[in-house]
Amino acid sequence: MVAIPEQRVAGPDRTTGGGRIPAVAGFAPRTVSGSARAAGKSLRERVPRAAHAGFEAPAGRPDAVRAVEESNAGRVAELAPIRVGRMAANPFAFLRGSAGLMAHDLSGGPVTGVGAQICGDAHAANFGLYGDARGRLVIDLNDFDETVFGPWEWDLKRLATSLVLAGRVAGADEDTCRAAALDTVGAYRRTMRLLAKLPALDAWNAIADEELVSHTDARDLLGTLERVSEKARNNTSARFAAKSTEAGTDGVRRFVDALPVLRRVGDGEAAAVAASLGPYLETLQGDRLPLLARYAIHDVAFRVVGTGSVGTRSYVVLLLDHRGEPLVLQVKEARPSALLPYLPALGFTSAPEEHEGRRVVAGQKRMQVVSDILLGWTTVQGRPYQVRQFRNRKGSVDPAALAPEQIDDYGRMTGALLARAHAHSADPRVLAGYCGKNDELDEAMATFAVAYADRSEADHADLVAAVRSGRIAAEAGV
Repeated sequence: MVAIPEQRVAGPDRTTGGGRIPAVAGFAPRTVSGSARAAGKSLRERVPRAAHAGFEAPAGRPDAVRAVEESNAGRVAELAPIRVGRMAANPFAFLRGSAGLMAHDLSGGPVTGVGAQICGDAHAANFGLYGDARGRLVIDLNDFDETVFGPWEWDLKRLATSLVLAGRVAGADEDTCRAAALDTVGAYRRTMRLLAKLPALDAWNAIADEELVSHTDARDLLGTLERVSEKARNNTSARFAAKSTEAGTDGVRRFVDALPVLRRVGDGEAAAVAASLGPYLETLQGDRLPLLARYAIHDVAFRVVGTGSVGTRSYVVLLLDHRGEPLVLQVKEARPSALLPYLPALGFTSAPEEHEGRRVVAGQKRMQVVSDILLGWTTVQGRPYQVRQFRNRKGSVDPAALAPEQIDDYGRMTGALLARAHAHSADPRVLAGYCGKNDELDEAMATFAVAYADRSEADHADLVAAVRSGRIAAEAGV
């Protein structure tokens, strides 16, 4: 695992205290009770919470179309029009595909200097349901392509902004959209305060999924969550394989083309992907190996992935056990985080990544309470990839399709989940001390979210205009 940098914040001096036990590396130094919370509170002097309300695009900001073109570099060229078409669908979709552009914009804003393992792309559609090792459904962040150690504020501002844009797309009025952003930040702040009060072990596993609705007062979401859960239970490898494969005359089951989303690959490419699963096994815990040893690799296909990831190389691998029951793995290219260029200037530096797939997996495991037991990484033809189960009872709420009265409920739920995720790598006492008891931070970040949503709408309009003029190609409806 990559080492998490030590937190450095202003506050009372730490002391190892007396006694015969010396300080031990890897464990916390003995501290005066309340010092971490006081350290967080003292950060308000340097970065007032009200300062987070401001947004001004940094000098030299690329226009939206150029930003999209630059972010397409290194992707599969023929898939770029699909990515552009998805981003052009509406302003919320544009935000989903522009994590790098928002990081550029946030780099000129205030940060406390307190770091956490952040998602890097914590918009409202990147939370969802998935199955644990025993088939039970859990809900959490579920996309970590951009994960890095960075400013916790960036995740929270991106989430709040996404709720404003999703609400607007859903037809909610402006007061409702702002209230959703306000409630998102408020839920984050209150959850962090709750975690700060708990014993460390209790805080690590706090807020079980079955308590989320009551903890966040999200009862209007109950019906939607039940429907999504029911659909997720049927979203399995077996169901995908039944729809996407067929048995050949030789009796071997293979994928069937479903262009442009799913296509078969040549023998050499398929062999390279299959061979990469050998090194992948070395990244797993040893107790997983007997399970995978009961499966044989049968076929490989290329499959287009979601809005922000369109154009990255991604494969699905069909494995069958002795009964012919399928397990499908996804082997997805891991590109450097789009946030990385903007972090050193803010004091967030780290050693160069040895493997981008390893970065994604390590970040995911740091942020989630429960992770895919088959999560690992590998290299295919010189490129880094992450490996995970495909269709592992996954389900998601489309925030842009929620009823207006549900938007703030969803914001509170995702805000609480984000706080839980950040508290795994940042001291919740420090963040709780900074966030405070009142709604000053909530108001400031809600104001930012509305302003940045306006900026995203303007960027989306520029992209749509460029598509119409022929400046950039787009393929809609894919």
